[in-house]
Amino acid sequence: MDTYESVLLVKNEVFVFKIPPRTTNRGYRAADWNLQEPQWTGRMRLVSKGDELIMKLEDKVSGELFAKCPIDKYPGVALESVTDSSRYFVVRIQDDNGRSAYIGLGFGDRSDSFDLNVALQDHFKYLRKEQETEDGSQQQLDLSFKEGETIKINMKITKKDGGDVSRPRRTGGAGGVGLLPPPPGASKLPPPPSPQHVPTPSATAPSTEWGDFNSAGTASQNQQPKPTTPANQQNWVQF
Repeated sequence: MDTYESVLLVKNEVFVFKIPPRTTNRGYRAADWNLQEPQWTGRMRLVSKGDELIMKLEDKVSGELFAKCPIDKYPGVALESVTDSSRYFVVRIQDDNGRSAYIGLGFGDRSDSFDLNVALQDHFKYLRKEQETEDGSQQQLDLSFKEGETIKINMKITKKDGGDVSRPRRTGGAGGVGLLPPPPGASKLPPPPSPQHVPTPSATAPSTEWGDFNSAGTASQNQQPKPTTPANQQNWVQF
């Protein structure tokens, strides 16, 4: 897929100066340049194509290319601010053969230099975010099990009454056969009685159920009144 050029910034009037070699590590000073006599005046375009960013100095009428400055980062060696003004920069220009030279670049207004700073910062910020997005998409979280990997899960099971169901442990001394404790909540049976406490069978007492009934019947018969003989029949003689 072809990558198209995108114009980030256009300034119709910029000035190019010849600068002396740097004598100290403190940076360049615009006051050391001949600001009253610029070497060239023309148009500046800031163009991006994919990850590339190029500053092009062109003739404002014909559009002929005067010089170009590839910018790989900002701030950096390709584009550097001077120490005594915000309107002037030191630009490293390159030709198609890779040869480079340093020139001075200036704007007539501070707002133009401010726009250049903002356009450069936004471009490289966009590239950083795009790179972070690509790195994040490649580093997806892999939760699948590798060959031979296992997982251990500790489960805690509770009873209906809220108690924990733990695995029974064997009790007993070393070398002896241990016994498992009774399950939780189990009732204990009483031990069997010893022989001396077993009750001896006694003689079977006669049942008094029917005896009481018979004695009661006999008593009722004894208590019945005897029949009486009428007075007029007492003197009768039975034949």
